[in-house]
Amino acid sequence: MKWTHPGGFEADDDLARIDVDVVHGFLSTSYWATGIPRELVAQALAGSLNVGVYAADGALVAFARAVTDRTTFAWIADVFVLPEYQGHGLGKFVVATLLEHPELQGLRSMMLATNDAHELYRRHGFTEVDPGNVMALRHKPTDLYR
Repeated sequence: MKWTHPGGFEADDDLARIDVDVVHGFLSTSYWATGIPRELVAQALAGSLNVGVYAADGALVAFARAVTDRTTFAWIADVFVLPEYQGHGLGKFVVATLLEHPELQGLRSMMLATNDAHELYRRHGFTEVDPGNVMALRHKPTDLYR
């Protein structure tokens, strides 16, 4: 599917169009996936519902993905806008596009984790969860990528 942004950008869920090098380049320096190998990024993309945002020249400039069974649950992950394209509303656009995707409608729950974008996700209805209910087994990214 394709969506258009008033600023001339286009969102697309076609996995073949995703520039894995751009996604890897951003993620490998992000606070949540520092050092992630390119092969793991490619594998994660293959198992996810992805939305890329593209400039008029076709360059990938923003990205988001959902790890989902497409029936009951989704985990929103790896949302970013390249620094040179920030300030154009593309963060809101990529998140809205992903959340509106037909394959994510009717899910029982969606979750995500963020250190710095709480307001962006609140605008889309996300709220902090009760820390007494949610449990996680966490590994430091540096432990995972050795």
